Formats: sequence, C-alpha cells, structure tokens
Amino acid sequence: MYDVIVVGGGLAGMTAALYAQRNGKSALVIEKSGFGGQITHSPRVENYPGTLQMSGNEFADRTLDQILKQGAEIEFETVTGVEDLGGVKKVLTEEGSEYEARAVILATGVKHRMLGLPGEEELVGEGISFCAVCDGDFYTGKTVCVAGGGNSALQEALLLSDKCREVIVLQDLPALTGEKKLQDLLLSRPNVRILTSVQIRALATDAAGLSGVTVRHADSTEETVPCDGLFVAIGLIPENEPFQSLADLNAYGYFDSDESCLTHTPGVFVAGDCRSKRVRQLATAIADGATAALAACRYIDEQ
Repeated sequence: MYDVIVVGGGLAGMTAALYAQRNGKSALVIEKSGFGGQITHSPRVENYPGTLQMSGNEFADRTLDQILKQGAEIEFETVTGVEDLGGVKKVLTEEGSEYEARAVILATGVKHRMLGLPGEEELVGEGISFCAVCDGDFYTGKTVCVAGGGNSALQEALLLSDKCREVIVLQDLPALTGEKKLQDLLLSRPNVRILTSVQIRALATDAAGLSGVTVRHADSTEETVPCDGLFVAIGLIPENEPFQSLADLNAYGYFDSDESCLTHTPGVFVAGDCRSKRVRQLATAIADGATAALAACRYIDEQ
C-alpha cells in the first residue's frame, strides 16, 4: 500500500512524487514508456528560471534521479484504470499488476498529433518542433514551415514571424480555420506566406537534418518547400478516457479541473498537460505537480 500513486512520469508526475516524498508520503510513479514526457522532444530548454540552457532529456534525467533519491519508486507499466474503493484506490495495469494507494494523481499528459510521415519521429528535435515558445529562438533568421491552420498554428506562426526570415503556413483545407483576428495579424506580416489546399506528403532531409517538406497542391502537382524547421500544430491528443468515471472530461477530452487540480472523486487529483488549461509549458506542468501533491497530502492527513 502506497500513500500516493502517480500515473504518468512526465515533469508534472515526477514533481508530484517529489512533493509527496518530501511531505513524508510514500510514492509510486507508473510510466508506460519513458520519463520526462513532452520535454524530452526539446533539444535545448532555455525558458526555465535559474537554468541558462539544458536539454529536455537532461532535465528529465535529473528530475528522475532526484525523485529516486527522495525514495520514490517507479514501474514501467501501462495503467488501464483506477478503481475507487473509498479510502483506497486500486490501480490496474495492462501487464496484470494491481497497486493500491490512499490517493492517486493522474498526470497522463498528452501526445502531439503527428503527420504520419516516414522519418517524422526521427526528426523530432532535429528539425521538427511543436512549440514556438520553446524552440523558436533556434530558428532566428531562418525559414520555417508551420503545419496547420487553426488557432494554435496561427499563434505559433505569429511568434515565429518575429524571429524567422520567413514563415510558411501549410494548411490542408481551402482556408485557414483560426480566428479572423489572428488571420489578419498574420496576413499583415511581410515575412509570412500561406499555402492552402496543400497536403504534406514527405519530409526532405540532408546531413544537417530537415531541409524541406514536399507538398501536393489541389491540382495534384507537387513541390518541395525548402525550410530549416517544421512546426507541427495540428492538435494534441489527451489519453484520459480510462479515467472518465473518476474525473470529468471536457469536450476535448481533457480533465475538466482548474488550478486546484481536484476531481469529483475524493482522493483522485490531476496534474499537467492532461488538465484543461490555456498554457501548457514546463513551468505550468511543474506547478500542477506541486499543487496536486500537496492537495493529496492534505487529503491523506485528514482521513
């Protein structure tokens, strides 16, 4: 029996385990693939206070080492559900394991919707990015493409247009779908070019990494658009359905919880990118982890 089980080993989940351990609670973190979450896609992190520069993998490794030294335990398994037994929560895994705890923190994260192209995953961090705030500075004075035409894509393109020589927006629909205000702002930028009704068909590479994207136009002609980077902004995918009996989901599948990180189930908390929020950054994930853990500790102490 653990005091706290954390589902997910991203920065929110590991921070939750750290705060639980430092409050005298035993913690188990169950992660299905690799610790660190989305931050591991960033080759350089330069927006975390107190740290001039580090790689996402380095930060994840340091945090994992920290929680292990604090006494947290880890398991590499895929959680399929959580049973609410009142004062005890039973966590079930695909591998057939069952773990019990007095409180559970769901830090399941999100995954970026990918284009589904050959070689795409290998280029993440080597030319393909998902966050202009995180990685935009690396492309200062260079040419980048942005895949997508919704609000997120347009916001990414606007941020990049302040730094890049040229920003090329690639939209597979006949028109952009983001807010008109964002469209107008983007169209007013002289270094922004918008291509609509184009499908990204392939990724071009050279010795340095990504060198361009091949697109197919509505008339079936193809061209390769040279670029130094590609920002993919076609949506995020939360994976919260297995826990919807414990925590409400909004229309987009995110946990419908505010900064308190509470759910309608006593003893179950949520943290990180899986939660409904306007800003998904390293700092906000860590803040959620601390908030959820402290709430879980208060819940346990009051039982």
